[in-house]
Amino acid sequence: MSQVQATVDIESYLDTYESLRQAIEGWTEEQLRWKQAEGKWSATEVLTHLADHNIVVSFRLRVILSGSEARLPAFGQDGWVAGQKGNAGKASDILNFYRGLLLYNSLLFSRLTDADWEKTGVNFKGETVTAAAIIRSFVAHAHHHIAQIERIRLAQLETSGNGGYPS
Repeated sequence: MSQVQATVDIESYLDTYESLRQAIEGWTEEQLRWKQAEGKWSATEVLTHLADHNIVVSFRLRVILSGSEARLPAFGQDGWVAGQKGNAGKASDILNFYRGLLLYNSLLFSRLTDADWEKTGVNFKGETVTAAAIIRSFVAHAHHHIAQIERIRLAQLETSGNGGYPS
């Protein structure tokens, strides 16, 4: 394994699926769609956002690998989640898609050389970023949202006694 590939840690990227699956294990669809307040995301919407973010990251990576001079795209996460009615989706469908995209991207990752991982693009903030940094950042972002799902679970428990969870 190359030095750059070791810093990307493809297994950590793939493991985000299992962490998400475990985070929502045992939840009903109603619990997954519960919102603490207007303007806050449900667990289903967090999953939707991470699936969307993985799509965008996948595109950004391919822009970099192609050698394009185009600026890497940003996306309005709240608008994306709301516009596609993310809370109406089924968590299992979202997770299945998310897992499929992780696996597809991992096939690409396994073909990349150190030079590929070090290729750069310019993000929407005007900063130069490497392909490796984009993937590391996504993994960290996913873990931030896994913690958000736990906070949603705790808020639901506080709001409704046991939140409908098994004792």
